[in-house]
Amino acid sequence: MYAIVEINGQQFKAEEGKKLFVHHIADVEAAATVEFEKVLLVDNNGAITVGAPTVEGAKVVCEVVSPLVKGEKVLVFHKKRRKGYRKLNGHRQQFTELTIKSVIA
Repeated sequence: MYAIVEINGQQFKAEEGKKLFVHHIADVEAAATVEFEKVLLVDNNGAITVGAPTVEGAKVVCEVVSPLVKGEKVLVFHKKRRKGYRKLNGHRQQFTELTIKSVIA
């Protein structure tokens, strides 16, 4: 059984026991339980239920493993040739690590 759930504007495939790295969720602590009710699709052993726009009564229950995880560093480099213009900027995205406890449909 799995579900497609929307978390912070992004869609994820949620299966019980899997780990997700979602964009940082503010004001959550480690070992806290979080519920997401924007379930767009549920597949229950071949019986697919598609929401319009969401599935009624369905939710995904997750546990927060780590409230703040930093992603890989991305370097952004700008250069204009023959002008002496160079600019280097780095960015590390912040994520929250979740473990899916159950998919309720």
